[in-house]
Amino acid sequence: MTIRTTIDRFISSFEKDFATHNRIEVSKSALVHNFDLFAALSGKQVIPVLKGNAYGHGIEQVATALKDQSLPYIAVDGYFEALRVRKVSQQPVLVMGAIKPENFAKLTYDQFAFVVQDKAAIRALGKTGKHVVVHLECNTGMNRYGAAKTELSELTSLILSYPNLRLEGVMSHLADSDGNNAETVENAVRIFDECVETVRMAGASPTMFHVAQTAGSLKAKSKYATAMRLGIGLYGINPFSPGHLEHSKLVGLRPALQLISTITKTIYLDKGDQVSYNYTFTTPKAMRIGVLPLGYYEGMPRTFSNAGIVKLGASYAVIVGRVCMNHTMINLDGMTAKVGDEAIVFSSDGKNKNSIANAAKQHGLFTYNLLTTLSPDVRRILVD
Repeated sequence: MTIRTTIDRFISSFEKDFATHNRIEVSKSALVHNFDLFAALSGKQVIPVLKGNAYGHGIEQVATALKDQSLPYIAVDGYFEALRVRKVSQQPVLVMGAIKPENFAKLTYDQFAFVVQDKAAIRALGKTGKHVVVHLECNTGMNRYGAAKTELSELTSLILSYPNLRLEGVMSHLADSDGNNAETVENAVRIFDECVETVRMAGASPTMFHVAQTAGSLKAKSKYATAMRLGIGLYGINPFSPGHLEHSKLVGLRPALQLISTITKTIYLDKGDQVSYNYTFTTPKAMRIGVLPLGYYEGMPRTFSNAGIVKLGASYAVIVGRVCMNHTMINLDGMTAKVGDEAIVFSSDGKNKNSIANAAKQHGLFTYNLLTTLSPDVRRILVD
């Protein structure tokens, strides 16, 4: 055992018993409910997407919650995310992001599959001599990753030239699945189906096809798709705005995350006192404020300064002054809240004003960004 391993194990053991003022609770029942909802609605195999630290929820926590689900893969962006899944689950993992070709010789491949879309990656994987499962990505209008339809025959032939490579799947990503223009999705799906046919005509026999993400799963009508990738919907966020034709189909989603902090200090201020950096808040009267040991590093957006709210019991407290790196001040005037009381920063109840969806809408923020910027240093706890 190396010194580094010994230190890591000590820190891990110490952290487990170390009480914290901030925590993120991740609901297993909500995750499973959302997974089952999309399995029923889509009628396809569901590939849960855990990239971006499981959209801020914690890879280990979400992978643990899904251990008993029947699924073809857990999808991540990078190889180190795949290793984090493997710490807690033996489910197969699909690595979708780009990896420098020189790294492939260093990797292990048991129960891992890799998305490819260029010759360099295919050749590097082929030269490893190890059995590797690959999914070939095609471009259907996103114009990000993915091979053009005209490249697919050559890329397929290249994959087939390596006996250690198995072309299991063909995939793409819809660029406008949550929009109101049905034609853009129809065109992308048509291109995807043509890509599948091109790969087959080149001599391959893939068995798994996935083009749709959360929003697209309700709209994409592919002749070949056997699976869908469940991202934001897994975590209980509706990708459609109210009024969208598909919004009502997902009202049963249950947000899986709750961010909780603790009041660590209360301060009595006189009229005219000022709070936090640059004195952007001046007390209009004598009042009491509380300090939360959580700021923009932990995931409290700085745009919440003098505007955001947290929930204390049945009431809401307004943030006063600028949100700091690790601290946020709230107005406790007229409340009985005291040191040690917990404050819900983001609620898992979608009806509350401070749910992720409602907070994002109120402040003109992107729900994905609000979730994925939650610091990985905030402890995640899997709850029922």
